[in-house]
Amino acid sequence: MGARTMRTFMQGVAGAALLAGLAGAAMAEGYTIGISNTVQGNGWREEMVCAMKAQALSSGLVDSLNIAHRNTDAAGQLEDIRNLIQAGVDAIVVNPSSADAINSAIAEATAAGIVVVAVDQAVSEASAYNISNDQEEYAYLGASWLFQQMGGEGPVVYMRGAAGAGADNDRDTGFQRALAENPGIRVAQEVFTGWQQDQGKQQMLDILASGIPVAGVWTSGIDNVIVDAFIESDVPLVPIVGADNAGFVGQLASVEGFVGAAVSNPGSIGGAGMTLALRILEGQVPEGQTLYVTPALWENVTEEGRAVIAAAQNPNLDPEWPVSVAIADWTTYSLDEIIACKGPGE
Repeated sequence: MGARTMRTFMQGVAGAALLAGLAGAAMAEGYTIGISNTVQGNGWREEMVCAMKAQALSSGLVDSLNIAHRNTDAAGQLEDIRNLIQAGVDAIVVNPSSADAINSAIAEATAAGIVVVAVDQAVSEASAYNISNDQEEYAYLGASWLFQQMGGEGPVVYMRGAAGAGADNDRDTGFQRALAENPGIRVAQEVFTGWQQDQGKQQMLDILASGIPVAGVWTSGIDNVIVDAFIESDVPLVPIVGADNAGFVGQLASVEGFVGAAVSNPGSIGGAGMTLALRILEGQVPEGQTLYVTPALWENVTEEGRAVIAAAQNPNLDPEWPVSVAIADWTTYSLDEIIACKGPGE
């Protein structure tokens, strides 16, 4: 082989090696995932975002996250999603402000080849995937148990979430179904807490100060502060249903004379949504567009229920964080990782 031929051969080998290296680098490059959330400062939502970040890190498939996490409405979320599209993310995991109002931006994202997964509450846009806790069943389970504890009659305070939110609408369907099955129960007061602790507590304080008869309280996850409102008002506690938030679960185990139940609604659904988005990007497409996590009810009136509540205690968590920090088959991060709330590159 002549010198010129040898040089040409070596250049070809170097070129092939360079191409192979570039291909390997491309294969090794991870995804960029967008996150859109419209409620900030709420413990459940904060855990949800931390679960997304922790799962992205644990997966080893994500290079970076582009997070739009602020208090806004549907118009603001439309803007946030379109900004994520412009940023060129591979997928968007979104907790939607409405089942319908952000559909146009979701359709734009999927048309651009971006996978969209809605968590916690579903969207009606056909190109999106949904994974959520079964919100209708969440409300039905808790309300049915509460009405039973009330003896099937009397006035109940109905403390909803955010008006117009898909999860609130679904929960209302479940609550109304239980109400229809218990004609002796009447709604003494219906309020929207906006899923804000301070707002919900003040509403309960005002109701108790008004002298309105109350025989039970159903809450949409703003719960430990409702127990606090009764105690601070020096009013006898009534049966109260809440979510599996650490503070409320602690009260179920420790407040003397308190009868209550927690219905599981894990904020870690955010981590499940991240896993679903990554599975779809990796070619593992589910058969249906909507997947549900089934809720469970933990009550403190039976020995079995008290044992479940005792096992669920977690003093390491913020009182507003659900104790269900992981979801089997969907999340792989550790407790320390979700509490650290760090995503790839952070």
